[in-house]
Amino acid sequence: TLSRIVEGVAQPVAPTTVEQKLARNNELKACGTLLMALPDKHQLKFNSYKDAKTFMEAIEKRFGGNTETKKVQKTLLKQQFGNFSVSSSEGLDQIHDRLQKLVSQLEIHRV
Repeated sequence: TLSRIVEGVAQPVAPTTVEQKLARNNELKACGTLLMALPDKHQLKFNSYKDAKTFMEAIEKRFGGNTETKKVQKTLLKQQFGNFSVSSSEGLDQIHDRLQKLVSQLEIHRV
């Protein structure tokens, strides 16, 4: 964000070049996308972040869990995948949905 000093106080200045305007618009879009990805009840807590990088870091810190938690989650997901079974009473759509959900979680945790 560009700023200028007026009477010892930094004040934001609107971008003037095409590149600056494009960068600002991209930053606003990124922040908007991150904000929309949050559940409604958490949006106000993250509303104060003005750039996407610190916003994403705050989200990861809040929702990412610590290293040990992530390790446990990965282990559980591997076990669930290894033990995945199908019941004859389940429909093909249900089986697909359960498997897709599990695969998505594995991808999120980079297993």
